[in-house]
Amino acid sequence: MDLSFSPEHQKFREEARAWIQSAMPEEMAKKASVAGYFENDERLQWHRIMYEKGWAAPNWPQEYGGAGLDPTERFILSEELALSGAPPLSPFGLRMVGPLIVQFGTDAQRARFLPKILNGEETWCQGYSEPGAGSDLASLQLTAEDDGQGHFVLNGQKTWTTYAQYAQWIFVLARTDRSAKKRQAGISFLLCDLSAPGVRVEPFLTLGGTPAFCDTYFDNVKVPKENLVGELNGGWSMAKALLGHERVGIGDVGGATRTLRNALRIAKNTRVGDRTLLEDPTVRIKIARLEAKIEALRMVIYRTLAGAQLGQAPGPESSILKIRGSELSQETGELAMELMGHNALAWFNEEGVVPEYEQWVASNFCYERATTIYGGTNEIQRNIIAKNLLRLPSA
Repeated sequence: MDLSFSPEHQKFREEARAWIQSAMPEEMAKKASVAGYFENDERLQWHRIMYEKGWAAPNWPQEYGGAGLDPTERFILSEELALSGAPPLSPFGLRMVGPLIVQFGTDAQRARFLPKILNGEETWCQGYSEPGAGSDLASLQLTAEDDGQGHFVLNGQKTWTTYAQYAQWIFVLARTDRSAKKRQAGISFLLCDLSAPGVRVEPFLTLGGTPAFCDTYFDNVKVPKENLVGELNGGWSMAKALLGHERVGIGDVGGATRTLRNALRIAKNTRVGDRTLLEDPTVRIKIARLEAKIEALRMVIYRTLAGAQLGQAPGPESSILKIRGSELSQETGELAMELMGHNALAWFNEEGVVPEYEQWVASNFCYERATTIYGGTNEIQRNIIAKNLLRLPSA
């Protein structure tokens, strides 16, 4: 029993764990047990299962389809889902643009978009980064010109648009006023139909061998003005709010715990000479240190949850979760790779060379290189902490 939670919350954890185990289809559960890779149709299948349970968007208000869970129950559910290895639901609609539409959208926008995000009928991707505007997002160059006929006309490019090839919609930050003196000004938040004429999506492989990222091009793409969320030229404030929610999600203590458990399984089953790797004191120390780091991150999350219970939105503290969560994702994956030794190259070979639970270790390790970059690089997060939490002067 986790003594950090009340008996009621511990009961909810047990109920959530039991439901996940019973609801996951057999083939999906088999793949989850070995930390396998889920295709898009499998993620959508699990989305529909979660939707039928009422847990697809646990952080939404109940009036829009939320589950009515308190912040601690939402954390418990997310942790149990990660620990189970269930297919991750796309965060772009459920955790990013959906809450933003709830907060800043019009009644018409809520009625049009929220139900289809909730049931998985329409999936989304994020249009923030550009070839010349990554961590320095205020340098974005995608333009949105008013055509005087009820539309904005988009021209430019976005990159790192995760799973855009499977999405129906994209939310973009676009420059609607090129004369603004401050770079953060003159930017608006728009919702664009990816089937609109002039949109071109080109997937490319990640180092991990998965088609996760895309380049997305806009050539005179018309976006109806009713798809402007919030005020014209007021997109920067919404961008920061959305990134705050994204960074909390990156602090994935459940995912790091699961990766470490897989590393422990590798250590138990890998023999060097007359003993297993787990019997090596050096290996045991490395595992123990990572367990301590994960527990420390969990305590920081609990503190964030305490604030959320009081109605506090994620603030600059989310940068701490982003930094530590992303680093732990990498460190646990690195340990698994180290324990596999030359078998880590099995990712490049055919199935059956190594046990199933090792087959995706290298691919996941390569993909996790991105966690310290997306959601705002960790260097930028340290600047946010220095400025907003430590009150240090700017350079």
